[in-house]
Amino acid sequence: MAIIVLDRDGVINQHSDDHVRSADEWIPIPGSIEAMAQLSQAGHQLVIATNQSGLALGQFDLDDLEAMHEKMRALVEDAGGEIAAIFYCPHRDEDHCRCRKPNTGLLDAIEAEFDTSLHDCYMVGDRRKDLEAAAAKGCKPVLVKSGCGERTLQDLIHNPDPHLAATLVFEDLAQFASFAAESS
Repeated sequence: MAIIVLDRDGVINQHSDDHVRSADEWIPIPGSIEAMAQLSQAGHQLVIATNQSGLALGQFDLDDLEAMHEKMRALVEDAGGEIAAIFYCPHRDEDHCRCRKPNTGLLDAIEAEFDTSLHDCYMVGDRRKDLEAAAAKGCKPVLVKSGCGERTLQDLIHNPDPHLAATLVFEDLAQFASFAAESS
């Protein structure tokens, strides 16, 4: 069963520059929950890898984060899918941790937890740091234009990186799920 790594904010749920701080503020992007169910039903293990600096900044606490993730899990399960695991970095950029994307600490933890390699697995994000983490780990980087994706695409066009040249681009997670279903 192939793992697909998904960023959270801007890919699955609406992005907020002020941080998504509660389950009430956690609003799925139209079609994302159904896309996750489709990927899960096709035999993929869905693993979330998300930077959550709002914890370190005091924007929300661990109970709030757990409530957001419980809401996400419940919606995906109600749609007939399953989230295999959720990994998050609670640090700020200034903390210089190993787990904050574009570093690969979250991906290393996923590999350890599932006793597998993520090499050649899809990793879906809406920011350059998601794509850089994917490329550094040997994943297939996928950019969705939802969330910050449109800005990221413009950045990639104007500031190309040979490590990100093979990035696949989709309108949203739903379009990626259709592609992945056809490819498997």
